[in-house]
Amino acid sequence: MKVLIIRFSSIGDIVLTTPVIRGLKEQAGAEVHYLTKKGYAGILKANPMVDKVYTLTDDYAALLKEMKQEQYDYVIDLHNNLRSLRAKMSLGGKSYSFNKINTEKWLMVNLKWDKLPDKHIVHRYMETLSSLGVSYDGKGLDYFIPEEDEVVMSNFLISNVLLEDKQAPAYIALVIGAAHATKRMPEEKIIELCKAIQQPVVLLGGPGEAEQGRQIADAAGGHVFNTCGMFSLHQSASVVKQASKVITHDTGMMHIAAAFSKPIISVWGNTIPAFGMYPFYPDGINQNRTIEVKELSCRPCSKIGYQECPKGHFRCMKDIGVGEIVDKLT
Repeated sequence: MKVLIIRFSSIGDIVLTTPVIRGLKEQAGAEVHYLTKKGYAGILKANPMVDKVYTLTDDYAALLKEMKQEQYDYVIDLHNNLRSLRAKMSLGGKSYSFNKINTEKWLMVNLKWDKLPDKHIVHRYMETLSSLGVSYDGKGLDYFIPEEDEVVMSNFLISNVLLEDKQAPAYIALVIGAAHATKRMPEEKIIELCKAIQQPVVLLGGPGEAEQGRQIADAAGGHVFNTCGMFSLHQSASVVKQASKVITHDTGMMHIAAAFSKPIISVWGNTIPAFGMYPFYPDGINQNRTIEVKELSCRPCSKIGYQECPKGHFRCMKDIGVGEIVDKLT
């Protein structure tokens, strides 16, 4: 059996598809191929259960013509948009598509009418495999770090943080970024949070957060170490893997932390866990502690996010108490 999985983006969504990959490989013995955007191919190429990765190119027609030679038995569409529909029509074979529950999300965002299913997106992804006799195995998410991308955090902490005994202590990983501003705590709140934490804090983010990370670390004290923009995605995942706990917004790194079964304090702004993308652990494990302002009539204001609060007050993040987050660390 040769199967193609389609999920174009993004980091978190692709990590959330790993139980589908594992189910196809371990339960169906399938040869698993994956079609995604070039920027996310590294996540999949590190996964030993993915046999081949295709990435989108400017000439989509030529790519699909090449892929048609694979003669897939099944196409599992976990993106379900016009671009993935074109792929299914071009490649032939039997296909199954996942339900994006767009109507239910629209009702929740626009009318605050809660018709959302009480079901994590991983289980909705797995439903696409039911006709193949593949079911969820209870093992949670996967994330594979290439050996060359493993970071020895003890060396970084000893070299960059003033440690009297030269022995690196346990640290908190704090993910300061997110794709949309309304998913991120304001900088002043992050500084307040860092000051309140009584152990080393490692700030994580991409190049876009490098300057903000520097400002936060400078303002918060010597126990805060800024790595924003310093590490690749795999290296940042290694930092998360070694952390004692992880504080994170609704981001891809949150799902990577869940793949390592880390204790997570997830901080939610304009989006809500009820959309079905909260941290997903193996059966019998729940190490997530959710921080959110539930009483706001304007929340959720979007199923994704905005670059600024549509109402102008940003209470979904500004009303979060730093003390509540710190309490969850104990």
